[in-house]
Formats: sequence, C-alpha cells, structure tokens
Amino acid sequence: MTDLPEIHGARACVFDAYGTLFDVHSAVGAMKAEIGPQADRLSQLWRQKQLEYTWLRSLMRAHRDFWSLTGDGLDFAMEATGLGDRPELRERLMDLYLRLDCYPEAPATLDRLRASGMATAILSNGAPAMLESAVTHAGLADRLDPILSVEDIGIFKPDPRTYQLACDRLGLAADAVCFLSSNAWDVAGAAHFGFQVVWINRFGLPRERLPGTPRAVIERLDELPALVGA
Repeated sequence: MTDLPEIHGARACVFDAYGTLFDVHSAVGAMKAEIGPQADRLSQLWRQKQLEYTWLRSLMRAHRDFWSLTGDGLDFAMEATGLGDRPELRERLMDLYLRLDCYPEAPATLDRLRASGMATAILSNGAPAMLESAVTHAGLADRLDPILSVEDIGIFKPDPRTYQLACDRLGLAADAVCFLSSNAWDVAGAAHFGFQVVWINRFGLPRERLPGTPRAVIERLDELPALVGA
C-alpha cells in the first residue's frame, strides 16, 4: 500500500466489475489445457479488443452493449490466434464469461464494508444481464446494491456521464464516493470526475499518463477496509 492519505468522508464504495471484482482471464483459464499454447495470448487479446471497442464505439457514437463487444473481441482474438474455425470453443468461452470467478478476497471485503455501514455498489460497462449472471454466480448478490450498468445512458466509461450515474443513483456527491478499479484508465477517468479513487494494481503496472490521480494504490481488495475506516 502507498503512503497516500486515507479516504475520508466516503459513504459508498463503488466497484468496477471486470478485472476488479471478477477475474476476466478465468474464462480462458478454465479451458487452458484444451486451448493449448495460444491460451494466454487469446485471453490477453480478447480483453484488449473488448476494451478498445468500447472506446472506439463511444468516439464513433456507434454504441453496442458490452455483451456484443465481448463477442466481437473474442472473434478477433480467435482469428488472430488461429482458432477462428472452432465455433464450439467460442460458445463455451462466451458462456464461461457469464460465470467468471470473483477474486477470492472479494466476499469478505464486501461483508466488512457493509458491516461498517458503508454502501457497496457496482458501476460497470457490463450489460445488465451479464452483471446479474456474474454477481449471482459469485454469490455476491446480497453484498452489492445497486448494480449499475452504463447501458442506462448508452456510452462507456470513462465518459463523465457514466460516473455521474453512480452519484445520481446513490444520492451522493462525487467526493462521498470511494471508487475502486483495477483498470488504470478507469482510475484516471473516475478521479478526474471527482471520486476518491483507489487503484487495485494487482500486477504492478505503471500509472497511465492521463488526468486524474488515485488517492491510494493497493494490491488486493482486502486492503480497502482499513483505508475507509471499516
């Protein structure tokens, strides 16, 4: 953990979903032996293109929901890795994406936050049905309320309107929200908007050269409660 100040005055902890609560590489990981030596590259490309398409479609004003872009990203990744002729593999990977593993410390972290009186929520690019499936599969449904999808406004993060959605639904000012993400670009966008942001930097990545600075950097979700006084 860094020496940055604790989070003060937060009344809600709002979590990004994919990469933050849920391991986006667990879908391919579940089939790694079957996929073979291209598995890691497939998973990395899938995630890369999934995100790139959100940014590009937002700029193009050509919105499609995140489930569609997840499929588009997988199609690109499968073709690029020579796996494009395996439709049954695509179907199984898409199904697994609806049941991603959550990070093991997530349930206890959410329980501790809620026991302290902190509201907990998700704010995600994910389509509502995707989020409902992931949260239910991980056993987090009683630990998160509300679950917010950018589909309510039809544009992806880091557009400021996506972060405003959390303020509106929670009835809180931006500085009363502690926002958590493992994605450095999302961290920058949320901090630039005005949230108190904690970056979950699990892999020791460098900071993005973008406006917006996190208040703290941690490696695991279970470091969060101490930061917010829970």
